[in-house]
Amino acid sequence: MAGDARQAQRPYRHHHGQRPLYTNFIALYILPQNFRREQPLFPKKSPAFCAECFLSGGLPAFDIVGLPDAAVREARERVRAAVKNCGAKFPVSRITVNLAPAGQKKAGTVYDLPIFVGLLAAGRELPPPAQQAAFIGELSLTGALRGVTGVLPMALAARDAGVKELYVPAENAAEATLAGGLTVYGVPDVGALVRHLRGEERLSPASAWVPEAEEAAGPDLRDVMGQENARRALEIAAAGGHNLLLIGSPGAGKSMLAKRLPSILPDMSREEALEVSGIWSVAGLADPQHPLLTRRPFRSPHHTASAAALTGGGPLLRPGEISLAHNGVLFLDELPEFHRDVLEAMRQPLEDGTVTVARSGGTLHLPARFQLVCAMNPCRCGWRGHPSGRCTCSDREVAKYVEKISGPLLDRIDLHVSVPAVEYASMRRKETPESSADVKCRVDAARAVQTARFAGTGVTCNAHMTAPMIGQFCRLDHAGDALMKSAFERMGLTARSHDRILRVARTIADLDGAADIRPEHLAEAIQFRNTDILKG
Repeated sequence: MAGDARQAQRPYRHHHGQRPLYTNFIALYILPQNFRREQPLFPKKSPAFCAECFLSGGLPAFDIVGLPDAAVREARERVRAAVKNCGAKFPVSRITVNLAPAGQKKAGTVYDLPIFVGLLAAGRELPPPAQQAAFIGELSLTGALRGVTGVLPMALAARDAGVKELYVPAENAAEATLAGGLTVYGVPDVGALVRHLRGEERLSPASAWVPEAEEAAGPDLRDVMGQENARRALEIAAAGGHNLLLIGSPGAGKSMLAKRLPSILPDMSREEALEVSGIWSVAGLADPQHPLLTRRPFRSPHHTASAAALTGGGPLLRPGEISLAHNGVLFLDELPEFHRDVLEAMRQPLEDGTVTVARSGGTLHLPARFQLVCAMNPCRCGWRGHPSGRCTCSDREVAKYVEKISGPLLDRIDLHVSVPAVEYASMRRKETPESSADVKCRVDAARAVQTARFAGTGVTCNAHMTAPMIGQFCRLDHAGDALMKSAFERMGLTARSHDRILRVARTIADLDGAADIRPEHLAEAIQFRNTDILKG
């Protein structure tokens, strides 16, 4: 995947005059590595993989060992054609390329360029590359370099390992520069790389990619008529990073509201943007022209999605929807229509902010700190509680429909909001509703308070407060304590729901500019926790 080529200190000659060249290169191989939440997709210790290229006597052959998959083994033909098409001499020898450590599986086409450079250097067609150089890229048969996925995490791993020069396909150069601390060369083809390494015609280093200023675009809250209560819940959810459940009849505006949540969320920090961009790069979703995601992701999988599609997995253990929504929003429309195992798979990531995918091919630890927004109808026909009275569902049918969502999952959703049918007068009113920009100003102010409150702790918003933080920042006065006790006993709250109500109350107080949680803040938080709306 990535590589830093260097010659052994004392290269030896065997009896036919050939010599081995050991091309060490840094690689981020997503399957076997362990990842930490603070640096998702970056290994705890950058692994030093080696492409050992050895030329020996005997019948001509080209073997790649070290548990390569089919794509890695096929690199033999791509490298052979690229060498001949760039005008270099292909060694007429027995060629052995060992991808070490040999006990870890190798997958993908990013090994093409390190093998190419090592092979030509072993055959004395190239001088040995600098010790602190790294190579990433897939070769075409003509010698052109094709873009690969996962360049940003690999570049960061190479930088942490002390690599100074990074050679990548021209298509990936902008993405590689995001890592910083590296001299990145965008290589259009192997001919240009050979001339550069020989000192004949130097490549120009890629300039650091800087995102262009983007105007706010997308759905705006001013499009939503009425629904003041739901709009208020959306603002609270954005200000504190809380999970949200919208319940209402068809056409009430549930999906419309959910799709406007990103427009009022605070902007991502540089660290958050790099985390998200790294995940999207590994998944092959990064835009080469705009490699850094500057807007929070909004993922909305269909209700037929499998558990593996949501949590991640597959033959190559790719990130799932909950990781692609990291630092953003995961919207599940028609919540009861999702398979039960799919919904239950979210319980642990909602608590921990990470997901561990274990398959026969390896184990993958990925970040999954997302904001869950769900929408559902109150019954199977969808019209329970609608003024038209057209619902034909019995109480038993309603209960059976709601039972598709487990209690533990509902307990992890902070705000349960009823979205009633919009009245005709609200649709025809002339005044324009408040815009997303106006709401975002209040959200940003509340998040600024939280950033100062949790400085140095790794927590970024109220929804992620730990138990000790709740005890420190969510103290109640006597009236508030009596109100909380009454709600706890009357509503049958759990310890988790108790803490989540306090987190929401803290957010409401922040929006109000209050230093302490007052009874009215707590009462509003409790009102948004009313699960009776699920019973119609």
